[in-house]
Amino acid sequence: MSDLSSAEQSSRNALKEKKPRVFEKVSRYAEIVKNGGSIGIVQFQYNYACNFKCTHCSISRMLKPGARSLTPPDVKMIADQADAMGLAHWVITGGEPLVFPDLDEVVAAVGPERFYISCDTNGFLMTDEKARHLEEIGVDKIQMSLDSIRPSDHDAFRKRDSSYAHAMRCIDAVKKTSMKLIIQTVVTKQRLHSDEFLEMLEFGKKRDIGIFVTLAKPVGMWEGKFDMLCDKDDWKYLQELEKSYDVFTHMTPSYGMDMGCIAVKRMFSITQYGDVQPCPYMHTSLGNVFEEPLADIIKRGLSIKYFKGDNHTCWLALEPNFIKNHVSRAYGKQLPIPCTEYFDKEDFQ
Repeated sequence: MSDLSSAEQSSRNALKEKKPRVFEKVSRYAEIVKNGGSIGIVQFQYNYACNFKCTHCSISRMLKPGARSLTPPDVKMIADQADAMGLAHWVITGGEPLVFPDLDEVVAAVGPERFYISCDTNGFLMTDEKARHLEEIGVDKIQMSLDSIRPSDHDAFRKRDSSYAHAMRCIDAVKKTSMKLIIQTVVTKQRLHSDEFLEMLEFGKKRDIGIFVTLAKPVGMWEGKFDMLCDKDDWKYLQELEKSYDVFTHMTPSYGMDMGCIAVKRMFSITQYGDVQPCPYMHTSLGNVFEEPLADIIKRGLSIKYFKGDNHTCWLALEPNFIKNHVSRAYGKQLPIPCTEYFDKEDFQ
């Protein structure tokens, strides 16, 4: 444990005022971690419906036509369990949440009074009116994807004209509300060292927007594309950039804790079909919420050696042996595969 940064302390104070129930749960995080539990952000892939077909999409093999899918009553059931576990942060994602016809019902089922709620978006459908509405129903944070600060490159990546212009409109709309806004972007080894990436960081600094970086991973449409991956030296370079810009990754210390890999213990994802994955990009099911309690599933995940303790690496992005021995087992298959296929028997401890 370490002291909170001034920005984190300010956010914590605001949370105490706005959402006292959430604040109380966050205040117990250190104790939960000390006892070996999870304080996972629930990355909730409610529906895979989307208005884009992006270059790096990993959803195609996740689809299960005819399978039971999540509904608002299911959301409430899962949120009740997560609340009882002391979890406090919920991310609504997809797909593209702004195309969900029942998004309001989903937010209500999660419960803004008991969770800090973030919403992912590509920004294309965001307007001033939509932003105000999201704020009114209880969304706390918008996480907007931006693949390049250069309009033509972003549009090409998103395979849709004017995607960049709509993303800029989204930024302006959210900035008019009290919701927090961050930009989410994926970096390959090549992009990390480009002028364009530094231009994006400068843009974030100018607009006072944090930049959340996801390291490229050899999954989805990038399955087997190992030349895009960063290495440990690239990782050190990115950490140096954190000293000059408001740029961060899933492994950046937060809440006074430096946990390294956050899979299971600080984040897990739930698919449209109820499968619980260690992280959004590790396409293996620890169990299904339609079949057993969430707490039991997370306990199983925490028994896997890769998610024990503070592993200061990203298994999917920075560890070639893990990719070769585990990630590749899911290649070409319907996703997610069972955790007993993804991991070896001795990995469960």
